[in-house]
Amino acid sequence: MVPERESPRERTPAGATAASRPRAARLDQPGVPRRRILPEYDPEAFGRLSERIARFLGTGRFLVWMTAVIILWVAWNSLAPRHLRFDEYPFIFLTLMLSLQASYAAPLILLAQNRQDDRDRVNLEQDRKQNERSIADTEYLTREVAALRIGLGEVATRDWIRSELQDMVKELEGRQNGHRHDAVVFPAERSRGRDADDR
Repeated sequence: MVPERESPRERTPAGATAASRPRAARLDQPGVPRRRILPEYDPEAFGRLSERIARFLGTGRFLVWMTAVIILWVAWNSLAPRHLRFDEYPFIFLTLMLSLQASYAAPLILLAQNRQDDRDRVNLEQDRKQNERSIADTEYLTREVAALRIGLGEVATRDWIRSELQDMVKELEGRQNGHRHDAVVFPAERSRGRDADDR
């Protein structure tokens, strides 16, 4: 009698290591999302926001607004009653605010420049491929035009055909009038020099 085989489900792991081994993740199913400590953000949206801020920082409107805010800040803290002032003469809080604005503006501008560099790199690559295609098309057309010119050099021209027909007409008229030439000259031999001139 043949002993029955165990099915894979009925098998029990042998040994302590097999029992403690974790079950392998299935590749055909999405994994469980992990918890992240840091907040998630969309890099593309953040990049677009940084470009907008960098564009605004580079305008005259920003300079006018910043100048107006600084003048109002200094005037308020110099001329207002003492109990309403929030930043006394050395204007330490104003210096802190300007430093904070500069510390955020510099990375935002650099991020916007990096995104612009990436776009320029992609555009340059597309332009290079387009130029390569244009050069290949131009070379192809040049070869075709050269082949056509070579082919036209071997085609009989209208003047050459006309001169051949005139020679044949003269020869036939001469035969009809009874004036035969002493030596028979074939039209191809007679027009060989003219054929070279027609080309």
